[in-house]
Amino acid sequence: MLLNELLCISKVPSGTKHVDVDLASLPPTTAMAILLYNRWAIRTIVQSSFPVKQVKPGPPQLNVMNQMQQEKELTDNILKVLKEQAADSILVLEGALKLSKDLYVHTIRTLDLLAVEPGMVNGETESSTAGLKISAEEIQCQVCYDLGAIYFQQGSTNAAVHEKAKEMFFKTKELIAKNGSSSLHFTIDEERLAGYCQACGVLTLSSDDTSQQATPYSQIHRCMKSGNYQDIVNIFLEDNLTLSLPVQFRQSVLRELFQKSQQGNDALDEVCFKVCMCNTVCDVLQGRTVDVQFCQLFLKPSKEKIDFLLEVCSKSLNLENASEALKRKMAAFLKNLCLGLEDLQLVFMISSHELFMKLLKDDERKLLIDQMRKRSPRINLCTKPVASFYDIPASASVNIGQLEHQLILSVDPWRIRQILIELHGMTSERQFWTISNKWEVPNVYGNVILGIKDSLTRDLVYILMAKGLHCCAIKDFVHAKQLFAACLELVTEFSPKLRQVMLNEMLLLDIYTHEAGPGASGERPPSDLISRVRGYLEMRVPDIPLRQVIAEECVAFLLNWCENEYLTMQVPLPLVQTNPYVKLGQLLAATCKELPGPKESRRTAKDLWEVVVQICSVSNQHKRGNDGRVSLIKHRESTLGIMYRSELLSFIKKLREPLVLTTILSLFVKLHNVREDIVNDIAAEHISIWPSSIPNLQSVDFEAVAVTVKELVSYALTINANNHFWLIIQADIYFATNQYSAALHYYLQAGAVCSDFFNKMVPPDVYTDQPVRASDTGQGSSSAFTALSKLCLPCARLRWCRSPSWDSVLSHVPVCACPGAVPFLHSIRPCQ
Repeated sequence: MLLNELLCISKVPSGTKHVDVDLASLPPTTAMAILLYNRWAIRTIVQSSFPVKQVKPGPPQLNVMNQMQQEKELTDNILKVLKEQAADSILVLEGALKLSKDLYVHTIRTLDLLAVEPGMVNGETESSTAGLKISAEEIQCQVCYDLGAIYFQQGSTNAAVHEKAKEMFFKTKELIAKNGSSSLHFTIDEERLAGYCQACGVLTLSSDDTSQQATPYSQIHRCMKSGNYQDIVNIFLEDNLTLSLPVQFRQSVLRELFQKSQQGNDALDEVCFKVCMCNTVCDVLQGRTVDVQFCQLFLKPSKEKIDFLLEVCSKSLNLENASEALKRKMAAFLKNLCLGLEDLQLVFMISSHELFMKLLKDDERKLLIDQMRKRSPRINLCTKPVASFYDIPASASVNIGQLEHQLILSVDPWRIRQILIELHGMTSERQFWTISNKWEVPNVYGNVILGIKDSLTRDLVYILMAKGLHCCAIKDFVHAKQLFAACLELVTEFSPKLRQVMLNEMLLLDIYTHEAGPGASGERPPSDLISRVRGYLEMRVPDIPLRQVIAEECVAFLLNWCENEYLTMQVPLPLVQTNPYVKLGQLLAATCKELPGPKESRRTAKDLWEVVVQICSVSNQHKRGNDGRVSLIKHRESTLGIMYRSELLSFIKKLREPLVLTTILSLFVKLHNVREDIVNDIAAEHISIWPSSIPNLQSVDFEAVAVTVKELVSYALTINANNHFWLIIQADIYFATNQYSAALHYYLQAGAVCSDFFNKMVPPDVYTDQPVRASDTGQGSSSAFTALSKLCLPCARLRWCRSPSWDSVLSHVPVCACPGAVPFLHSIRPCQ
């Protein structure tokens, strides 16, 4: 009420949404009133989400209870309105961050002025000097904290919002450090802020830091966010002298840069190399071993790489003030680097550098030259620059071996082409696609590629495809795309068949790239990619070798992105009849579409049921023995299904869409429950849509069905470990196999998930009358469990998330409300 009065007296336009008002154009006191209201709204929403320990009520009094009920209803109504307007309040506060001017809040004096002269419009109360001045930085600090809190509350299911919360808390810390925590006009709970920062992984400062602007942590944070990566290299170079940054922090920055580089940002390759060099020299100076990433980056050294490394070494060691120990460490590093290089020009670059000359004594340099001579007697090394070097004569077989070694290691398509041209110039008898047993292409492609008449082209196509497939398998999508693109350009000139093969493989690569990148964070694929997937499924080019995995991934891709309309209505009929994955995808999509409809309309559910039952069937085969008798061989997987059970399981494990997973999981649960000897049914969502019986029970391999159910629910929980329907299935499976302790664990987890850790009542469809006698001692009872799940216990709703002492839990259970609760809790003590 007070804030509403402040809005009125501050002349906020009535009937206008705050989000539609431009704060920058409003008088300072009006803008301040809007900010105060919306900050209170956000804080109220956040505060209401915290669990509150309920006070134990005294003797019941009717008038007091009525008053409490009225207050609760009023509070709930206010909260409901605030939550409906939360999005607008967030937008208002986000707009406030763009304000650069100071604001003013009404004081007693300005309110008195308004009371004396209410018609005043352009007087003192509307000017920029009215009331108490609140600086722009103080306002921003408060707004950042409030936005961070609401983002944090919403960020549990949205990674982007969580990242925004992290940014807001970081900025709050920044402003507190700049303005001081003892400001007159704002008070931030710094303990709670520290908890937020720890939960978000925000890099924070120690309390004695006076300016966060100057710390390397904040500078690196800003550089990573803005993409100013060269400044990160400069910060690391400067820190190599002071050695203030922890090695774990340096490594984490390098890992993040490598991840960004692997996601397709080629410009970061050089930055990764430079940061790695800085880290390596830092490791050398602190006596740590050289990292494996340094060795990988120096597999193909170049003049530029050596130049930068020598620059880092020079800037990281102040020769005038450095201790002898540091000088010896650096000298040993440079000496070992020389011994590891094969290119004489690069060795000379290091041995003739000023730093090398100062760190190594004359006798050490002579010893190093002798070691190099022993390695190759024809090398002529000297400590002074020379105009040229002697070539090392070598036999043809040595050169071929060196080139083959480079061919195996290289992933640069143009370098591979150059090496093969050199090799074929030396000998025309070898088939160089055979030199590595790691190079494999699918048989359907191999026959076509090995049919190429020109041996150089054959080797090049085979190696480019094999290396591309390998990079794709290890999720190195950047190099895979380069290799496939080069191969596509090559085969386009002479083979339409291989051109289509490469287009198909590039489609599969693009699917993998999206699923591992933007798709993992929920971003829908571009329409162009969806159109290419459809085009592949509808392709009718004759004699094109096809890999079944591409069709499988395409159908899974369409199901994961809810392209049910296309799979149900637009897929060509011949494609459904010839491709088992398309048929299965169509049935799954149609069943998911019809789930909310009436039971009699679920014809597709019956069709999907019959297909899966056929896949899980076994065929009885007879074999005549040596004595002429006919013996019965059972449990052979039926060949009448559209695919084998292992293929079906593999396909399902490519799905991530919750509704599709729930549908197929409920089908297998129903199939598991159909068997006659089942003791305990397994519960599942949507289980009622499936048929209740099978004409020929003996034909179904129920052991395989049970194994499949276990594998599917385990996979589903890796997709979403908080789906209480899936947790109940897992619990029922453990209960059916007499693993009561594990079953109880999952029953309790399911209840905790859907009741906010027992802050609310567990829904009745989660804890049904299905017996939950899952205790090691056998003292628990289903009635006790059901009653316990409905209690609002004083011990913070069981507070298992905080691991209290078990005795304190038992002491707070109201025995009169649930006589079976205490023995039940005693019975589950071993698995608390």
